[in-house]
Amino acid sequence: MIAVKEVRKPIEPYLQEFDTYFKSTMKTHVSLLNIIVKYIIKQRGKQIRPTLVFLSAAMCGEVSQRTFIGAAMVELLHTATLVHDDVVDDSAERRGVASINALWKNKVAILVGDFLLSRGLLIAVENNEFAYLKATSTAVKRMSEGELLQIEKSRELNLDEETYFKIISDKTASLTSTCCLIGSLSATDNAEYHKALQQYGEYVGIAFQIRDDILDYTSRSAILGKPIANDIKEKKLTLPLIHAASIAPKDKAKEIISIVKKGKATSDSIQKVFRFVDEYGGIEYATNKANQLSEDAKQLLTIFPDSPAKTALLQFADFVSNRQS
Repeated sequence: MIAVKEVRKPIEPYLQEFDTYFKSTMKTHVSLLNIIVKYIIKQRGKQIRPTLVFLSAAMCGEVSQRTFIGAAMVELLHTATLVHDDVVDDSAERRGVASINALWKNKVAILVGDFLLSRGLLIAVENNEFAYLKATSTAVKRMSEGELLQIEKSRELNLDEETYFKIISDKTASLTSTCCLIGSLSATDNAEYHKALQQYGEYVGIAFQIRDDILDYTSRSAILGKPIANDIKEKKLTLPLIHAASIAPKDKAKEIISIVKKGKATSDSIQKVFRFVDEYGGIEYATNKANQLSEDAKQLLTIFPDSPAKTALLQFADFVSNRQS
């Protein structure tokens, strides 16, 4: 199976240069903020979002300073949302290390997130990249709406498949879509290329989240870096369970939804939910959906000439629907 490091190969030199540039965007005279920023940089993961920006630019033309500006914007935005999400979710850890709010408390974490968001917006204004500003502002709006819609529906626990896709499209795919759009904007004026890459990012983002939801049922805690059955414990209805409940006998579906609704899942009750989802084809259905979205994303790239960047984006579409972590 393809790994992210393989996808990154065509633009690896740019990503190494980007690390230095990204650090420079967060310099401040406030010592506490500098300490926290250094901690954040140390914990950065696979850099999927900057990778999408650089690959999209390279496929459309050439990577330029504008590409670096766009990549920094989306990475700052993404990092800000993670910091804020940990406060909202009262998370003590992220990927196995202490969260900002756990180490410096909620007030500091909120202010750090605000700082990161403002730096992203200022980079656009300072460089007159108003198209980037519109794209990222739209993404923030969608992410907020998706999060609030999920909170609303989790209280009612009546989530259907259409609403599920609306939530994950706004919460997750809005940012991957923005990454690909900004990458293309930095390299070409071709509106057809912009549209294709924006939609490609939307599809791979949705597939990525579906796969994440599948892994909550199929992976080990050590692989994912989060507690197994986390979605069940947090009373989240995701595609595997939504589909299984939609085709199962009503009494069985009601019993399982009741377990999730109580939010006090035991090992026995979690296994009962797992068996229910498996029996009624929830994992298989969700896997097929993710695979189809990845294929649809790849189809959008047929308008682009062959290049190492195009090959990498095709590989990334396969990665998101097959990843194990």
